[in-house]
Amino acid sequence: MNTRIEITKKYATAYAKAGRQQKSAILDAVTDITGWNRDHARQQLMRRTRQPKGRANATVAVIDRRKTKARKYSYDAIKILQYVWSVAGGICGKYLAQAMVDLLNSLEAHNHLVPGQGRYSTNVRDELVSMSPATIDRYLAPARARDTLRGKSATKPGTLLRNSIQVRKAGDEVEAEPGFFEVDTVAHCGPTLKGEFIRSVNYTDMHTGWVYTRAVKNNAAVHIVAACTHFVEAVPYLVTGLDFDNGSEFINHDLIDWAAQRKIFFTRGRPYTKNDQATIESKNNHLVRRYGFYYRYDTTTELGLMTTLWALVNDQ
Repeated sequence: MNTRIEITKKYATAYAKAGRQQKSAILDAVTDITGWNRDHARQQLMRRTRQPKGRANATVAVIDRRKTKARKYSYDAIKILQYVWSVAGGICGKYLAQAMVDLLNSLEAHNHLVPGQGRYSTNVRDELVSMSPATIDRYLAPARARDTLRGKSATKPGTLLRNSIQVRKAGDEVEAEPGFFEVDTVAHCGPTLKGEFIRSVNYTDMHTGWVYTRAVKNNAAVHIVAACTHFVEAVPYLVTGLDFDNGSEFINHDLIDWAAQRKIFFTRGRPYTKNDQATIESKNNHLVRRYGFYYRYDTTTELGLMTTLWALVNDQ
């Protein structure tokens, strides 16, 4: 940095007295030596010639224009952006920029955002719509660091009966007809696994990709068996097999007896190997998290809303 300052001092006086062609040549020399672009080099040279008397030999730090540049968007727009981002489920800037108009229209239609109330206004809306994906990600960085809208793994390997259940691995032959489903639970625990919270049981057909989802109060066997019963009754064709992970909510006598009574083939994946259930893991992200987000749900009212939500998503 000191070398650049000395170079700037050396050329500053000559630059102030030079004509147009000479200034261009001086700028070429400064940019070649310092690596600055021409605009920044010109700014530093002109700044040197404007110093007060007595400060010619003072050491002056180079201006970082990224830090001194005025903010383009208002504080109100940034706060509303954070709200829209949280409502949208914490999606990235590229998705948020594309969906911004639809999200704002929906929030306005349901009176969650009213022009003239709070921090929201027509000017704020125009600012949000004009934001680029990179700008959105930059302004949302503090919010993401403070409130990471991501789920946690709640799978606890169940040792009961595990060795007696056939293992189905990634790469095994896919069934030639519908009826074999991968099954997994998604925990709606928010940022902590403490306490009791709602879970969504997700079923995905390996052959057709057909999906059925149902919310349960917790992962107790009675709720998982009830969800599986609803699932079998709702599927428009015969369920021939179910493939689970190694969670204790699945590897237990209650569910195995339930499957045996209905003559449903029962398999499991390998511990800590998500590729064995790649299809359901993809659906967990693109379907369950898309509509259910990453928030914590743990009340009776929220369970009712989730049940209604999944009924509509299943129909869709």
